[in-house]
Amino acid sequence: MLTKVYGSAVFGVEATTITVEVNVDKGVGYHLVGLPDNAIKESNYRIAAALQNNGYKIPGKKITINMAPADLRKEGSAYDLTLALGILSASSQIQSEEIEQYIIMGELSLDGSLQPIKGALPIAIKAQEEGFKGFILPSQNAKEAAIVGDLKVYGVDNIKQVLEFFDQGTPLEQTIIDTRAEFYKSLDFPEFDFSDVKGQESIKRCMEIAAAGGHNIILIGPPGAGKTMLAKRLPSILPPMTLQEALETTKIHSVVGKIKNMGLMNQRPFRSPHHTISDVALVGGGAYPQPGEISLSHNGVLFLDELPEFKRGVLEVMRQPLEDREVTISRARFTVTYPSSFMLVASMNPSPGGYFNDPDAPVTSSPAEMQRYLSKISGPLLDRIDIHIEVTPVPFEKLSEDRKGESSVDIRKRVTAAREIQTKRFKSLENVHYNAQMSTKQIREFCSLDVASKALLKNAMERLNLSARAYDRILKVARTIADLASDEALNGNHISEAIQYRSLDREGWLG
Repeated sequence: MLTKVYGSAVFGVEATTITVEVNVDKGVGYHLVGLPDNAIKESNYRIAAALQNNGYKIPGKKITINMAPADLRKEGSAYDLTLALGILSASSQIQSEEIEQYIIMGELSLDGSLQPIKGALPIAIKAQEEGFKGFILPSQNAKEAAIVGDLKVYGVDNIKQVLEFFDQGTPLEQTIIDTRAEFYKSLDFPEFDFSDVKGQESIKRCMEIAAAGGHNIILIGPPGAGKTMLAKRLPSILPPMTLQEALETTKIHSVVGKIKNMGLMNQRPFRSPHHTISDVALVGGGAYPQPGEISLSHNGVLFLDELPEFKRGVLEVMRQPLEDREVTISRARFTVTYPSSFMLVASMNPSPGGYFNDPDAPVTSSPAEMQRYLSKISGPLLDRIDIHIEVTPVPFEKLSEDRKGESSVDIRKRVTAAREIQTKRFKSLENVHYNAQMSTKQIREFCSLDVASKALLKNAMERLNLSARAYDRILKVARTIADLASDEALNGNHISEAIQYRSLDREGWLG
């Protein structure tokens, strides 16, 4: 007897429905075809034990299973439940008229309990698009799949529940989630808050500007000055994610299996990879491509601590994703594209010894050592970082103060107001949403200077030996400073503040 059951495979961040055809015939043998990987080939041992422990068995006949489309590679252990139900249905051990109306996925333990799967959200989106009645999957993944409306999602703990649902009509408990309520639940209670940071008012101001304009930022300072502490709090002042952004972000994290029991992500991601990371782990890829750190930080913050310690090759592969806001991974047989629109926050010591810009510490590195250390970061990468700021240690008086700083929620209100101004400004442009994304043509249009401001910028560039690359960056940052102040036109105050945020362009830092 021939039966069809349906599962799903995830490529990139999109799912493809897989038809599992099971034919039970006279003879002996177990034949699994359709490009399964080793994890799927081993599934018959898991299925046999799980069925045995729940009062069923694999029939001693010739079983042929085809996973269509047969030329598409299938991987992972998530097809165990699909295959098991197909075998029981084809051998008439369960009566199941409705089995073809459901997407069924789950990894089986030997006792029949279900282990979580990866990519539940993209699979649910595809199931809803293709008009399936419901999605049966492990209970740990039910919350993320239930984000999708108009699709009945059933989270189950054991294969026995699924068999009784199809064979005896025992109802399964449907997982229902109010997506909007989930989304807004913890929006105003960030885990890390700027009120915890003592002193560092100028750096907080810098972070606010970076958040308001979507600017990449690099913090330069000695160990213990608070660079990591400040960076961790940046997501808490970014504007809240829209529902669409939250869905995109959750989808990427779902593909790598990071959403168990979580539902919709409502906080912007913050990723902080170690400096020993490989280029494939950073941008994504592998034999079966997976999203890398830059895609996992989509709509959030990627923090690279101790930037010069990263391998130069690793930093160079980030140049194109920083520009295009997506990364394309090509293999001989297919190509996948992952979104990667993130804010880059980098930190570094000013010298190998770490204390070059600390007035109270001795300078232990020679100029040649410092030059070698700083030259690990290439000009083209620095070119994509709008704000360079020096962080100095907090004096004891500030550290011992009882007064709390301004909270992230208050700073976020100003940032959100500035972003709304930018949204209105760029509404007619397709790929520009905030100031950091402006091209040279748009800078000329939206950042026009009066005579006094032009003279100030010319004077600063000559006296501080600022490079040509700094010119556009200063104008972008000045535009954001003006938006925070709700000023229509740029003036000398905006320009002079923006000039301060170009430390690495000055003579004596980088040659």
